[in-house]
Amino acid sequence: MDKPRVGLKDVARLAGVSVKTVSNVVNGYVHVTPATRTRVEAAIKELNYRPNLSARNLRQGRTGIIALAVPELDIPYFAELARLVVAAAEKHELTVLIDQTGGSREREQLVAEGFRAHLIDGLIFSPLALTSEELAARVDDTPMVLLGERVSAGTADHIVVDNVAAAKEATLHLASLGRRRIAAIGAQDFAAAETSRLRLAGYLAALEAAGLPSDDRLVVHVEAYHRADGARAMARLLDSGAAPDAVFCFNDLMALGALRTLLERGYSVPGQVALAGFDDIEDGRYGTPTLTTISPDKREIASRAVEFLADRMVKGSRVETREIRVPHELLIRESTGGQTRS
Repeated sequence: MDKPRVGLKDVARLAGVSVKTVSNVVNGYVHVTPATRTRVEAAIKELNYRPNLSARNLRQGRTGIIALAVPELDIPYFAELARLVVAAAEKHELTVLIDQTGGSREREQLVAEGFRAHLIDGLIFSPLALTSEELAARVDDTPMVLLGERVSAGTADHIVVDNVAAAKEATLHLASLGRRRIAAIGAQDFAAAETSRLRLAGYLAALEAAGLPSDDRLVVHVEAYHRADGARAMARLLDSGAAPDAVFCFNDLMALGALRTLLERGYSVPGQVALAGFDDIEDGRYGTPTLTTISPDKREIASRAVEFLADRMVKGSRVETREIRVPHELLIRESTGGQTRS
């Protein structure tokens, strides 16, 4: 038979204190003497007591669950981010419900309007299709933290990477190698392609800063940011006769696809064509050659998103809307002539 669950009363009896005192220790209240706290913690350890989070959340009117909504889990950047969000949420005793929107406007609209609001206490949301105006018009009051470029004028906190600065840094690195025909793979024309527009702006700013002319033939458009899109874009670029000597891809998956096409066509990397990506996914660290990339601080993104959300879940609209830019780093690896680096 299962052992009976250890409760607050059992801990209180063993420690020789009141149930209220045990509750104060469990919930981290500071107004408990060190000696009493030590005695209670020893009893908790001896009895292997575990708080009943479901009961606590029910009393507080919460579920103890937050949602993370991202476009695609088979894109490694979002898979890695999801893992880090789950780890950060555990520190706040929160469980994460993960939702994949596919970048669909209809699906993102459902998420933003709270179709699962009865299940969750808060939402971390990385939208692709919704506009800032649509997010600002949101009526659901579930606390929300936005990731990416979609700023809401409402009560949503916002965590973002400086895509313009990061793309400019990657492109300037290619120019610093003496490359003069630097291509960009990842441009997109549809209305909500804000990430693409910002990274393209950074690429163009770098060309201007380096005194290099921009050439429309060197900017390749894609439908999506997958390996196959990068491979096809690289093939079109080579077939166009534009003859790049360096390529900046707007994410690592496309860079890996582009790398495959270059090697299949007999080009040496970085000898004839230097290659850089964006996101610092794990696959890029183990390719041949290893991939130079922009590395956003994904751990910081995850921890700050959960921290902001947990804070707003408690304080609500009393917290002013916050926006932070997390740091990024250019990791120079073999695809641009650097050394292997993890």
